[in-house]
Amino acid sequence: MNTQQLDQLEKNVTATLQQGDILFISINAFLYKQVARGTGSWSSHVGFAVQENGEWLVIESKVPFVCKTPLRKFLSRTCNNEVMVRRLKNPLSDHQIDQLKQSAEKRMGRLYHLGFKFDSNRQFCSKFVYQVYKEALGVELGKVQTLEQLLTENPQASVGFWRCWYLGFIPWQRKTLTPASQISDPSLNTVFSTI
Repeated sequence: MNTQQLDQLEKNVTATLQQGDILFISINAFLYKQVARGTGSWSSHVGFAVQENGEWLVIESKVPFVCKTPLRKFLSRTCNNEVMVRRLKNPLSDHQIDQLKQSAEKRMGRLYHLGFKFDSNRQFCSKFVYQVYKEALGVELGKVQTLEQLLTENPQASVGFWRCWYLGFIPWQRKTLTPASQISDPSLNTVFSTI
């Protein structure tokens, strides 16, 4: 994406953005492409928006750890301008936004889990969003499921890739959570999309 395209995308996103909005993008890296393909979605990454000192940031769990990323930098990582912004149906109060920030702050700097293990102290993007929203607002976004359930529901997934990724043995009963299950969550409305 060139500078002019990024300028326009950032302008369009910020025109509709509110704190607590959830942003979905498509990362152009082999692992993330497999995540998207394996879940039948275009999206492979998720974070949520906050404002600090007038600047829009996205709090996300990315390699190597949970951090705050300037909105423009976050958007620059998507391929083909693919972005979707979704919002909880009930507007968030200032207190709820503060609760989201506090919950995220507790996880700041936590390492990324490349094995996408939900039952771990480490984070990955969709797990991070799920845990922050559950703790702060009592809202569960997305669906926690085993790798077996996920791969059974998505026959287009490359089992061969995941067998290699897990060094020859897929931990079938490992619980995980995907951006795809969050992007289709019925408690969210889409407020901006290039898809």
